[in-house]
Amino acid sequence: MRKTILFIAMSLDGYISNEYGKVDWINGQNQNVENIDTYSTFIKDIDTVIMGWNTYNQIVTELSPEKWVYPNLISYVITHRELSSTNNIIFTKSNPSVIIENLKKKQGKNIWICGGANIVQQLMQNDLIDEYHISVIPTILGSGTRLFEKNLSEIKLELTNTQSYNGIVELIYKHRSF
Repeated sequence: MRKTILFIAMSLDGYISNEYGKVDWINGQNQNVENIDTYSTFIKDIDTVIMGWNTYNQIVTELSPEKWVYPNLISYVITHRELSSTNNIIFTKSNPSVIIENLKKKQGKNIWICGGANIVQQLMQNDLIDEYHISVIPTILGSGTRLFEKNLSEIKLELTNTQSYNGIVELIYKHRSF
């Protein structure tokens, strides 16, 4: 069965972007040290990515304005804007929980929740995230967009893997089965 996986970076104090919506602080403690590439391993088991408008807009305007970074994935962009979809980018007003529930009924690889916080929180409230892959960046932002809000219900997790490199700590959790 397909899994829904949150694969995201956050600051030590729990933010996924700074107060200006930027993510340029996401890097290790030493610019001259190469980070381990866990993304390439992760993405091999993914065929669908879910993101909100802000994440999409940041990708196409700042991070990769020349070409779409996920050409081999079906991308769902949750937005209230009226935009024309393409073969692999689907703009939708649908509830992210409904999208996930429908996708999990179909054959395919895993589903990546790329961002943003609002989508993550909706999926968490409906208990639709199977695994949490969180890279904790050695930075304290003090403000910005929080990954986890206070109004979420308790979710019990089991730590399945951890690794650290260049000050970054990667944590992988799944739902507790006990």
